[in-house]
Amino acid sequence: MKMSKMKADLQALLFLLPFLIVYFLFTIWPMIKGVGMSFYKWTLIRKMEYLGFGNYEKLWHDQDFWASVWHAFQFVIFTTPTMVVLAIILALIANRNSRLQRLYRSAFFLPSVLSVAVASYLGLFIFQPYTGFLNSVLHLLHILPEGKEIFWLTELNLSWVAISVLTLWWTVGFNFILYLSALQDISDDIYEAARLDGANDNQVLWRITLPLLGPITRTIIMLQIIASFKVFMQIYIMTGGGPLDKTRPVIQYIWQTGFRHNDLGYAAAMSYVLFFILLALSAVQYWMNNRKEAN
Repeated sequence: MKMSKMKADLQALLFLLPFLIVYFLFTIWPMIKGVGMSFYKWTLIRKMEYLGFGNYEKLWHDQDFWASVWHAFQFVIFTTPTMVVLAIILALIANRNSRLQRLYRSAFFLPSVLSVAVASYLGLFIFQPYTGFLNSVLHLLHILPEGKEIFWLTELNLSWVAISVLTLWWTVGFNFILYLSALQDISDDIYEAARLDGANDNQVLWRITLPLLGPITRTIIMLQIIASFKVFMQIYIMTGGGPLDKTRPVIQYIWQTGFRHNDLGYAAAMSYVLFFILLALSAVQYWMNNRKEAN
């Protein structure tokens, strides 16, 4: 029995081996190499000199880096709670028995199949002044006076609104599907028992549905925080990090440092600081989840 189990494990390992080799070469090894790079002055051409913890010391006093980290925090604050609420609402709508159920599900999920570049250029088309779709509609409805324009992408507060709205529209479909799947896993017997006990729609929602969605909600929050910290392309395309770098996220700053300023060593050091920030946030979220489940 023991030999047959070892044989089965060996066969499984042989099947996994091609994937493990590729994963090591293209994921694990670059990570190990990146740690080494962070201790050097390293350009796109070659390794220059050993700095020890010099890059990390420089990073500690780099106000632009910490400002970009704060911009990523702002994006998390803007999008994560809104994403969770919006995904729940859309899932509740699409889960109801209706003739339009299939239409709802398709329409809510469809934007998430777009690439980030396509979604971002759609955002440019919608939010740009003078010829943008949104300003044109506001002019047509006489909400915006003739000759006046709203500069969604060049005013600080409005640029965050435009980026957040575009990101929510583009990415909500994935979280919507997760919530919809979780709703379908809730047994109808629970709802029937609640109705027999005299519960109304609000009581069913707040005391049964939302508490049962708690585990998937905590997972979505963790995934959304990590994804929001890694935001880059839609901001780069829509605002370029402006106005005055006030929407530049940390990933864009790392990219600019490495490939525009030709300092891969310093960019690697920033990448690993960001990695540990995300690791710490994930650990806190994991601890909170376990604590809630224990209670």
